[in-house]
Amino acid sequence: MNEKLLSDAQPVSFGERLANSQAFADLFRDGMALVEETATYLDGPGRQESKKLERAAALAYATESMRLTTRLMQLASWLLLHRAVKEGEMSFAQANKEKTKVKLSAADTHDASNMELLPASLRELIERSQKLQGKVRRLDSTIHNRVAADHVPAMNPVERQLGLLKAAFGAGSV
Repeated sequence: MNEKLLSDAQPVSFGERLANSQAFADLFRDGMALVEETATYLDGPGRQESKKLERAAALAYATESMRLTTRLMQLASWLLLHRAVKEGEMSFAQANKEKTKVKLSAADTHDASNMELLPASLRELIERSQKLQGKVRRLDSTIHNRVAADHVPAMNPVERQLGLLKAAFGAGSV
């Protein structure tokens, strides 16, 4: 009877457990706070600072603030998807499918000389968003690479042995 119970047991979903962890809760809180802080900065003090910049610096400001906003929206999307899993609003499989629409790429290049032209507050928000992006990317690869590995079908031992026999004696002999 115990063997029956063990054979019916489903594997524990690493992604679902991680979405329910305190580490995820902290990451979610920090990520959403950064989104809100950035929006407040860009709508208030950032707007005032940008008006005082020279032409080259103003262009750098516009470019980098757009990149920052895009990065944070992608990160917020990822966080909200995984919170939906935590809240039971979405299955982990659904979130895994939907997260393909979220771009977490690290190909965020910028000119260091342009960064020097930016106000310190904006540079700090950019740096914090890049650190958050790194954390989310690591978590994403941990969760979703694990999913891919967990769903690789195990080879039937008989098929494996037949394959070895075919290889040893030629395909037509077995």
